[in-house]
Amino acid sequence: MKQTLMKNGGMLAAFAVVTTLLISITFLGTESRIAQQEQKKLLSILTEVVPTSHYDNELYLDCVSVTDSLLATTETVIYRGTLNNELNAVAIEATAPDGYSGNIKLVVGMDANLNVLGVRVLSHQETPGLGDKIELSVSDWITSFTGKLYNPDEEARWNVKKDGGDFDQFTGATITPRAVVASVKRTLQYAQNNLDTIAGLPNKCALPQTDMSPVDAGEANDN
Repeated sequence: MKQTLMKNGGMLAAFAVVTTLLISITFLGTESRIAQQEQKKLLSILTEVVPTSHYDNELYLDCVSVTDSLLATTETVIYRGTLNNELNAVAIEATAPDGYSGNIKLVVGMDANLNVLGVRVLSHQETPGLGDKIELSVSDWITSFTGKLYNPDEEARWNVKKDGGDFDQFTGATITPRAVVASVKRTLQYAQNNLDTIAGLPNKCALPQTDMSPVDAGEANDN
């Protein structure tokens, strides 16, 4: 009887270990796929928020990392578009922490004069049919930021109309657009105060450089 109980206990323990392992593998696999999907979406969004006419470098290969509460509670990535080796545009990732259903991740593009070139949503969990109107595929509301410029003397305009500002709210969903407007405003405030710093920070996205000269590389290929 004792041996049977010990055997059954061992089998249960082994089963628990295997189950935990499978759950962990599934979770990591799902997390990896989500990250890949977000990265793919980001690459597409970058060309939408910063038109290619504003840079002659590879935008996604020139980025910096910053930490500032105006943008997010964690490290944020900023992509730099240069024209003739001068900073001409940026695409800044930002997070609105106060969406109806949690964080709303955004990418805000602007030129060197801080005029908004475009805003897009990278990810969100807002209610379908209500808060999801922040998605370009659902509504063109997000394009209302294009061409806007933040002026501290007219800060009140950076609100939804219900709060006395310039931006429409959604029927039955004011929290979501309010959160996005506030996040875009904070992003512009950050850029206004830090554009020179952004230009001077080291590139975090550059491809690794090799020590071989073109001649050395050719000789290596011949061998």
